[in-house]
Amino acid sequence: MDFKPDELRWQAVADEIRRRIAEGIYQPGMPVPGEPRLAVELGVSKGTARRALNALLADGTLYSVLGKGTFVSRRDEASAPDN
Repeated sequence: MDFKPDELRWQAVADEIRRRIAEGIYQPGMPVPGEPRLAVELGVSKGTARRALNALLADGTLYSVLGKGTFVSRRDEASAPDN
């Protein structure tokens, strides 16, 4: 993955995951690769991959299931307001 000099690496990784979701590579309900695999695949540290995944979890793009993994949220879940 090529990084722009003024771009934070974790943000670039998060944007790449969003791009893959938008293109249908990662489908709603489908697991996304874990930190170690993302780190190797994208040429970043595990910490960078973790920060990107945490940002996507925080904004509702992804959700995690303890002991199962991290998954792509359904669009209606990601855009639903918290009550």
